[in-house]
Amino acid sequence: MRRKPQRQRGHERVAALLEAAGACFVEKGYDGTTMTEVAARAGASIGSLYQFFPTKEALARALMQQYAQAVYEELGKFAEPSAHWSLEEWAERLCGFLIHFRKRHPAFVPLVESMPMPAADGLHIRRRLRAELQALLARRAPHRSDEQMYAAAVVVQQMMKGAAAIQAEPGMPGRQAALLEMQNAMQAYLHGVFG
Repeated sequence: MRRKPQRQRGHERVAALLEAAGACFVEKGYDGTTMTEVAARAGASIGSLYQFFPTKEALARALMQQYAQAVYEELGKFAEPSAHWSLEEWAERLCGFLIHFRKRHPAFVPLVESMPMPAADGLHIRRRLRAELQALLARRAPHRSDEQMYAAAVVVQQMMKGAAAIQAEPGMPGRQAALLEMQNAMQAYLHGVFG
């Protein structure tokens, strides 16, 4: 169990430690990052770091929870404006969502790919994201059943991940054309979902 900050100064210190950890995870990966490096980068003592995060895994899990919460909140911001989107805008926003999220939170991918995270944690994050997508899609297609919207959310989630994978692959020739094809596929799929 990690200690929770009680005062504003403690919250600021934890934020600085998490930001430093994210930078270290981007540069060196999860395995290559040490707690000493994180503390030094944050300008904090190692004791202060251990006070809030007793292990590197606890530190990484806290950062992943922060990223997961940011994903849910950012996707939730689509609810109101999406009522006025065309199918093309839906496809563009959804295909670009994880791409833009990864750019703003670059430590997200190294943590997802290398952090020893209990399977239940990863499953919880995926299921919560799927539930957020289901709610978003259901606003546009209230005539569909919960089962239909859940299935649609699963497919849309996988297409979003596919777009992010296309963007992330180093040196891919024709990247923009492939992303446009993914958007076209998303648009065609959503046309069927929204009916």
